[in-house]
Amino acid sequence: MGDTPHRSADAGTGGTRVTEGHPWPAGASARVAEAPVSTRTPGGPGLGGGGALPTARRFGAERAFRGLTLAAGGFVLVVIAAIAIFLIAKAVPALRANTESFWTYEGWSPNGSEPKFGIGALAFGTVLSAALALLLAVPVALGIALYLSHYAPRRLGTSLGFLIDLLAAVPSVVFGLWGRDYFSGPVTDLSVWLNTYFGWIPIFGGDGPYGASILLGALVLAIMVLPIITSLSREVFLQTPTANEEAALALGATRWEMIRTAVLPYGRPGVIAAVMLGLGRALGETIALAMTLGITFDISFNLIENGGNTIAANIANAFGEANETGRGALIASGLVLFAITLIVNITARVIIHRRREFTESAA
Repeated sequence: MGDTPHRSADAGTGGTRVTEGHPWPAGASARVAEAPVSTRTPGGPGLGGGGALPTARRFGAERAFRGLTLAAGGFVLVVIAAIAIFLIAKAVPALRANTESFWTYEGWSPNGSEPKFGIGALAFGTVLSAALALLLAVPVALGIALYLSHYAPRRLGTSLGFLIDLLAAVPSVVFGLWGRDYFSGPVTDLSVWLNTYFGWIPIFGGDGPYGASILLGALVLAIMVLPIITSLSREVFLQTPTANEEAALALGATRWEMIRTAVLPYGRPGVIAAVMLGLGRALGETIALAMTLGITFDISFNLIENGGNTIAANIANAFGEANETGRGALIASGLVLFAITLIVNITARVIIHRRREFTESAA
């Protein structure tokens, strides 16, 4: 056994000295050798790493877009606040001149020497007609949406969906004329039948006349909000993950069981949003209800006798003949409708947010 060979400092000969470590990262030797001498410094541009990240532009496209969206959101809040301030400023003089309780008086005479008007009957009719319209429209809309998304062939579903969407393009005055001149006849016959066989129920009682009633207005409203709820619900149902549906079917579920366990729970927040949008449309509808309701100022749960009125319909009917106090009274009623709509939208957002938190925590 001979002595261990000496390690030379020269390359290829070996030696006893060990080369001192260099400050560059591993794998950078070849690039350093090729780079100019002036750039052979740790972290310099000639290396394959270790350099500082490029500094972000102080005023870039992303910052500009963020500022634009913030300004747009703030502008919406400013508009809402401006509307509220305008309504309050215009309504206060009429409310001061009112000689009756604005919340409980069932009448509307703001143009006389002693103005008398109240919002109770109008607010009641607004909520009742909208709630009845949703009660009639939501089951039909959900059934149509489920059929178009999970039962109908693709071509048939697309064609029927397009036809339903066309209902949203029909002006409300057309619905009002159709309801008043044509649909009131069948509704009158239905009202007589309901009164004959179910007159013992207070909502179907009374001795007539029938026709221009809450029932007619609610049916017209239900047809008007049907395309909104159907279109949004169909799009939500189509977004259900395919893996969820296939997993339910693989476990032996029928198509309806798959829809009940996979599609409906996933689309519940979207359906709630669609229903609330339909409710907003029903609460604010004007011309169609002005043509189909009996225009009375009393609080009654009877659905088939002539009568009923809403805030929006009363504004449309009374604005042309209103004096200064009368216009202020109508604006005051519009302020109440604004508050009702705002409460409905806030409630919808809270429900959707809580439902989304529950879904995410369960996942």
